[in-house]
Amino acid sequence: MINPIALSIPAFFVLIGVELAWSWRAGRLSGARPTYRLVDAVTDLACGVSSQATGLLLSTVFFAGTYSLAWTHLRLWTLPDSLPVWLLTFVLVDLAYYLWHRASHRVNLLWAAHVVHHQSEDYNLAVALRQAIFTPLTSIPFYLPFALVGVSPLVLLTCSALNTLYQFWIHTRLVGRLGPLEWVMNTPSHHRVHHGINPGYIDKNHAGVFIVWDRLLGTFVPEGEEPVYGTVEGHRGADAIQANLAPWSKLWDQVRLARGWDRLRVVVAPPEWRPADQGGAVQIPEPAGALRWDPAVPPWLQGYALLWLVACTGALTWLLFAQAGLPWTVQAVLAGVVLWAIRAWGGLIDGRPAALAEEGLRLGATPVLAAWIHPLAGLGALALSLASGALLWRGRAAA
Repeated sequence: MINPIALSIPAFFVLIGVELAWSWRAGRLSGARPTYRLVDAVTDLACGVSSQATGLLLSTVFFAGTYSLAWTHLRLWTLPDSLPVWLLTFVLVDLAYYLWHRASHRVNLLWAAHVVHHQSEDYNLAVALRQAIFTPLTSIPFYLPFALVGVSPLVLLTCSALNTLYQFWIHTRLVGRLGPLEWVMNTPSHHRVHHGINPGYIDKNHAGVFIVWDRLLGTFVPEGEEPVYGTVEGHRGADAIQANLAPWSKLWDQVRLARGWDRLRVVVAPPEWRPADQGGAVQIPEPAGALRWDPAVPPWLQGYALLWLVACTGALTWLLFAQAGLPWTVQAVLAGVVLWAIRAWGGLIDGRPAALAEEGLRLGATPVLAAWIHPLAGLGALALSLASGALLWRGRAAA
């Protein structure tokens, strides 16, 4: 089965380019809250690349593997791959997504995985690709019932992928209200509310495709004031790997500071919950209008990160298409090289003390690892590493 996400990668970047051009024509690339900021967009896309690279293992082994095993050994019926089954599964997958998504905002253990998608203070098509590494694990229980009633892995995984793909286009500020369509479908207006941290918008509009679930189950709010985006606590940093790990570190700190049964409650409580001896529940404040993370990054370093983002996206796209014919060792090494690059350039932007030494080591190791995969890949990686080393040297010297 060809990965629908892999097939869609070129379309993602074409549509991001269209949104950028539209924003430029409308004069919305400047001001207090521009549609796009380069460093934030690169970080968003790095999170997406990271989630797909790790998803080669997590989605295949834990999600697809677990589902296939349950369908093979535990199913009560065998449903045909007929059109009615496809249509009903698509609708019910969206309901399962709604339940998972709502739980991911109300249970700390699930929020620690999902919060990555909400960290950006911008709202654009690049944010749609800011996906988290660990969400394939948290979603498994919500989709296993489909295996038990006999929905084949092909039908379930395809419907789940289509559900994800639909949600790409609703991450934009450039599309307004869409009239009667908004009674049934999730739209940019509805989803902007979901990403807002205004008190009235918190934990609303969890839908994937059909907004009817929110309307029926009491979590729908129409868009009124312009949302302020991000998370209540805020996130600072361009390191996509750290963006995924930091929420788990925060959750561990909360567990460690709690006492007795409160340690378990911290894990299953909503994100705003705190033990009584820590002051009780956190009140959601009215958000400030100013951006909380807007780093001044020199142009050469922005270009450096963008160069490696393009290289990593190309490597990942090839890997997603060639995955079925590659040994798992090659998949693991290439995914590791991609993740190392993402962490390295993020460290340079964030000013991590050891980032420069780490980047020098990575530039030396990448051609060797690429050559182990294929000689031509090694030559390409060597050329890219040499050019990157020269750019890094000149940039640091100019600074």
